[in-house]
Amino acid sequence: MRPTSHEYADYFERYVSLVSEADVPALLHAQATTVHDALSGLSDARAGYRYGEGKWSVRELLGHLIDGERVFGFRALAIARGEHYSLASFDEAAYAVAAAHDRVPIDELAEEFATLRRSHVLMFRHLDDDGWTRRGVVNGAPTSARALAFIMAGHVRHHAGILTERYGVVVRA
Repeated sequence: MRPTSHEYADYFERYVSLVSEADVPALLHAQATTVHDALSGLSDARAGYRYGEGKWSVRELLGHLIDGERVFGFRALAIARGEHYSLASFDEAAYAVAAAHDRVPIDELAEEFATLRRSHVLMFRHLDDDGWTRRGVVNGAPTSARALAFIMAGHVRHHAGILTERYGVVVRA
């Protein structure tokens, strides 16, 4: 079942709205493969490409997907397990600077994303109905584990569109 708009902050509608599939774990699993296959094997020049001054390189964008995957996945786990404390937001720009993903080979980043995503797929598949619908708080907004699964899928789909349109790297996620 799709999350209702009461299960996530308004900001995340931009990601949730990109997901029409009913079987979100299957989509999450498929994205692990499509992102990996589209980005691994890129030349160093392609992986370092920026479409504009001050924009992330392909490696940095993939690093952002990895950071987002870790944060969203932790939030989903914490909420599914009944966390009562509000989970903080994260500053993706500060994370990108601190991570220095541009120095990491693209193949390793692609493998890191795929491995991390597959672990989250297993986590979501093992949640019972209560775990899926349990709500916690993220940055002051009520959020369900189910919503986070949709956010994760939509986040990748959003950035796959950017990779395709602005970087010329076709990612069908």
